[in-house]
Order: sequence, then C-alpha cells, then structure tokens
Amino acid sequence: MATTEQKSNSLVPTNGKSGNGNGKARANGNGQANVALRPPAVSARTNGGAAGGGVGVDAQASGKHAAEARARIAEVERRGWSWRAWWRSFQVARVLGMLGFYLFLENYEARANFNRRMAARRLDEARARGRSALLREEVRAAFGRTIDRLIRFVRYLVFRGADESRGKEARLHQQAEWLKTRLINLGPTFIKIGQSLGTRGDLLPLAYVKELSLLQDQVPPFPTTEAYARIEAELGRTLQEAYAEIDAAPVAAASLGQVYRARLHTGEEVAVKVLRPNLADTIAFDIAILRRIVARLSRYPSFNENADWQGMLDEFSETIFEEMDYAAEAQNAERFRENFKTWRVVYVPRIHFTHSSERVLTMEFIRGTKVVDIEGLRARRISPVKVNRLLIRTYLKQLLEDGFFHADPHPGNLLVRDDGRLAFFDFGMTGRITPRLQAQMIDAFFHVVARDVHGLAEDLINLNFLKPGVDPELVRPVVEGLFEHYLNLKLGEVNFKELTYDLAEVMYDYPFRLPSNFTYIMRALMTLEGIGIVTDPNFSFFDTAKPYAKEFMLRREGKQFRKLILDKFMGRESPDGRIEWGKMWKLAKMAAKSYLEK
Repeated sequence: MATTEQKSNSLVPTNGKSGNGNGKARANGNGQANVALRPPAVSARTNGGAAGGGVGVDAQASGKHAAEARARIAEVERRGWSWRAWWRSFQVARVLGMLGFYLFLENYEARANFNRRMAARRLDEARARGRSALLREEVRAAFGRTIDRLIRFVRYLVFRGADESRGKEARLHQQAEWLKTRLINLGPTFIKIGQSLGTRGDLLPLAYVKELSLLQDQVPPFPTTEAYARIEAELGRTLQEAYAEIDAAPVAAASLGQVYRARLHTGEEVAVKVLRPNLADTIAFDIAILRRIVARLSRYPSFNENADWQGMLDEFSETIFEEMDYAAEAQNAERFRENFKTWRVVYVPRIHFTHSSERVLTMEFIRGTKVVDIEGLRARRISPVKVNRLLIRTYLKQLLEDGFFHADPHPGNLLVRDDGRLAFFDFGMTGRITPRLQAQMIDAFFHVVARDVHGLAEDLINLNFLKPGVDPELVRPVVEGLFEHYLNLKLGEVNFKELTYDLAEVMYDYPFRLPSNFTYIMRALMTLEGIGIVTDPNFSFFDTAKPYAKEFMLRREGKQFRKLILDKFMGRESPDGRIEWGKMWKLAKMAAKSYLEK
C-alpha cells in the first residue's frame, strides 16, 4: 500500500489528547505489552522450502501462518452454521455470481467461437458413427444455436447496446461501480480479491479495471481512535512517547490496514501502518464460507476438473494470514532490500524496527507517482515505458535469480520517485521458488526461444500441469500442436482470451489442471501484464522480457557451469555433477547472438 503526494493531512502534535491519554503503556489484549522488533540479520538463504517443491514460504513462517489459518477456520466450522453464516453465504454467492454473469456476457464472443468449433468437431465424429448419431448431433447443434441467439439477446439487454456503443460503455461503468461497492461492503477478504481483479486488464473491461484499482488504497478507513489505541498497545508506550507528530486521518486505507503519516522524535518522516481490528476472525469466517461454497461446487466434476480450487483457497488463506503479520513483512522487506542492494534504480523504504510489531509497522515515508499514472510520470519527465521495462527486469531477477518475489505487485504497492527510482512497498505477500522450479522455468524459456514444441510439452508435464497417474504420451501430440500454432505467431498477434479458450478445448478432452503452487507466480505475472497494458497499449510481456530473461539466464547458468567445471578439475563431487553439454552449447550460441545484436 503506497502513499502519494495527492492526499496529505496536517501533522498533529502528539502532546494533546490521543489514544488512552493516561501516559502509560497499554496491553495488547492478553495482559502484556508487546515488544518492538529487532532488525533481522540478513544472510544468504536458500531459495525456498523443501526440495522438489514449488512456491511457498520459509518453513518456520509457513508452519506458523498455516497453523493459525487452519485453527481459526476450524474454530469457525466447529461453531456450526448460524443464520449469520447462511446470510453471509448468500451475499457472497450473489456478488460472485453476478460478477461471473457479467464477465460471461462480456467475453461471450470468444466462448461462442469455442462452442462453434466444438460443435463442428462433434458433427465430424458423429458422421463416422452413423446416421442416427449424426441426427442426434444435428438436433443438439440446432438447440445450441437457439441458446446462442438467446444469450446474445440477453447480452444486448444487459449491456443496453452493442459492442463499443455509448450505451454499453455507460452500463459497464455502472456495473463496475456496483461491484466495487459490494466488495467493500463484503469486507477485507473480498476487497483483496477485488484488488487482484483490478490488475487484470487482459481479461476485464477497462471500466472494471479503473474502478477496482481504487480498492488498492482508497478503501473506507476504520476510526483513527481505534488505530491510535492499537499503536499504543502494540508498541507498549503512549503515542506521545513513540512519535513527535502523527496525522489525524490516514493518508491511505486498503484491505488489511491503513497508513498514517508521522514524524519521529529524531525528525524523520515516517509512514505508520496499522492492521485493521478483528481482522483475523473476519477473514477466517469468510474463508470458511468460501470453503463451504467450493466444497458444494466440487460435487460437480466439471467445476474442479481443470483447477485445484481447494488447493488455491488453502494457499490464499495461508498467505493472507502471513500478510497480517507485520513482523514477517518487515523481514521480507529487509530480504528484498538485500537482494537489490546493488540496483540503484530500485528502492525499498527503511523499516524502523523500534517502532514496529506484528500489527504495527513504521517505515520511511516515500513520495512518488504511481506506475500507472501516465500523465504524472510524463510531467516529471519519466518514461512510462522505461518504468515498465524496469519493473519486468526486477521480476525476472526475483524469479530466475533470487527465488524470492513480491507476489502482489499491484499499482498501490509501487511508486516511481522523482529521481526515477522504483520503490516497492507492502511485502506481506511474497513467494519463494525452489532451485528445482527455477531450473524448470529456465528450461521452458530455452524451449520458447528455440521454438521447441517438443520441449515445451515436456515442460508442462514436468511442472505438474497433468493430473497424477496420466500417461504423458497420450497428450503430448495435442500440446505440441497447440504450441506450434501460437509460437508461429508474433506475440502481439496472440489474443489472450482466444488462447484461454483454445487451452480450454484441450482441457475439455485431456486431464490438465493448474497446480496450486503456481497461483502466485501466475498472479504476479498477470498483474505485470495488466500494468504493462495500461502504460503501453502495444505492450507484450514476452517481447519485453525476452532480452532481460536471456541476460539473467546466461548469468545464472554460466555461474553454475563454471562451478561444475571447477569441481571436475578439483576432483570434487556435487549432487548435480553431470554437465549438460547440449545446454552449454545452446548457452554459448545465445551469448554470441546477444553480443552480436549489441
């Protein structure tokens, strides 16, 4: 959650009445005052969790937050389903159902094309089975055409006009405002979902993206008196003892907390981030409801066939509980700063550990311009396109080198400073990638660069996109055919929605699914894609990333190659001691080509 110069309040001296006003430290609710954090000793750590895993959090933090999430959700489920839970379920189902309905109608053209291809395919198969089968399929096709006309009629009525008409654009704005208001009313869990949707310019109408982007830092705040009381209870001292001055109103409010501008007694201007009250219980209640909805829908095989919804929900619950731990966020910020300490163009606000705890975080106050504020960037003579390229470079480093990435890069968590440096905020949601998964991603990139469809099919299998127990050889030809078509197109010619339905056509017959451990990698990449589309209409993620990905890949693989060669000469054995000469030859050719292109 970043703050900009657009909204500010006068700093209020803390020598007046504030908080409990009794000049004594307040307890945190369990009879004890919390102790401020100590700066972590940042050391070189391995990339991620258990060997062979994908994306996760460090083992100790993962266990803590996963256990807390399970305990709170289990407590909600043990209490049974009261009328309040049923009413809440109805509200959630209504909002998510209406969103799904609107998006179904908005994206119907791509779905209709998919349905026509499937109908033609079934007719061809029916001809081979005989006249009776063909007759049944023709009746089915006629019924499908009737449904298609009905849906198009409903689509026209709902949007009050044809595509690109003024009536439809006005209706989309009304729908977007309705959706934003309902998500805010549903509370923090669904505001978080809305924040994610607000970055998906590749899938959602522009009106939705603009309206939902307001959820990043313009959510209704909770009372300042409650925030002041929480600061005193968490830091174990009065507001006057902690800060020389503090704002009377928050400069930003988001799904999980809100930010106040303040000044330390040393004169430093800081941002004080305070967690919303009763947040853990609220989110546990919502996740229990979502788990029940997913369990009900999972009775229908088609719902859970091509995505691990339960796994995604479990990962979401674990991650959001990690986000509520500001002590973990402070540790993540320090690790991120260490990873980018040689990058002058990347900035991470300094954490004041003496004024931070698990529910209050005090950090350096940063002013700047949002990455999607095109006019604001140009007014400061900063190129939005260059900012976007820098953002892509930082993520390639995070994914391919560090194995540690900021998993929530929406525009509210990023600012461009006046000197052009890119500042990252809000490290509550981070992901870790194991060295094994990094190597698999690099292999996939090799195959994309080389347009190796056979290798890409193997990558899908290695990355667990197939359901367990399925013979890979049955689906390999289909995947190769799909990749061969899209790899022969220029990336700017690829329509993401059409690609989605082409993949759906493959998934219709074959046992593919999205692994839950890819949820936050895909979320981060799709968010970057959405930011790129806003800043540059001709943006292509792969075209932009390709030269930088080559650079990172050559550096990483070259370092590994040098280590293997040295181990061979010194007679040392290593777990991965086999040198892949074919891969090394490809690296050498890629390096030579990159040098000549310069």
